Amino acid sequence: MEINNIRNALSGAFERGIDFYERRPGKHQLIIPILHEDGDMVDIYLEDSPKGEGYIRICDFGMTLMRLSYTFDLNTATRQSIFESILINNGVNNSDGNLYLDTSVSMLYEGVMQFAGCVQKVCNMSYWGRETVRNTFYEDLQEYVTSDLAMFEPKFDQRPLGEYPVNVDWLLTYNQRPFYLFGVPNNDKAKNVTICLLEFQKVELPYISLIVHQNMEGLGSRERQYLTRNADIQYPLLGDFKVKGAADIRRFAPTT
Repeated sequence: MEINNIRNALSGAFERGIDFYERRPGKHQLIIPILHEDGDMVDIYLEDSPKGEGYIRICDFGMTLMRLSYTFDLNTATRQSIFESILINNGVNNSDGNLYLDTSVSMLYEGVMQFAGCVQKVCNMSYWGRETVRNTFYEDLQEYVTSDLAMFEPKFDQRPLGEYPVNVDWLLTYNQRPFYLFGVPNNDKAKNVTICLLEFQKVELPYISLIVHQNMEGLGSRERQYLTRNADIQYPLLGDFKVKGAADIRRFAPTT
């Protein structure tokens, strides 16, 4: 890659605070005044494009996904779909974690701005599209229950009272003792779970209830109070359930 080609393509951009230096032969890092929320500079590199002469590849050498992994996992179909949508909408490709965009030399500056915007959206996935990301709570819970809690024979969407429309998200069984597991992402679900528990108590159904919150502190005070009165064990966050859930189940149904 000719340094003069880069310099000519970015002519005028240097006045905006953009510069570059060669990290390895043929691979240049851009110094660009575009920052992440914590003040770190967005990682952008330039190298030869497979498209040949007249093109440059803008890429990140895997730095974006590495940064994202510190706070957010692409471990569900919904999260992966959001990630892929961001790339498609910004014309960016992904090759084994290396995000890249091939652009003509004459459009290098515009391509850099386009790529930088995409990187920032990816790194802010935990905030971007918050309503969509919220749906991953159930997926995350399901993935954990069906994998790490498989020894408790999980059964999804159970009706302990037969045709009566009171559903349990997951039935877990240990030492012949039933555990009713509910995922609670919001006030509406908290109210529904409270109604379920009251109905089970009316008929003296033998069970232990496990309530996993997306964020218990986010519930209204009344919903949190009613649920606390009727639930056996609550986990303020999914992470708490992952740490303690299996041990609590064994503790409440010890082997005799």
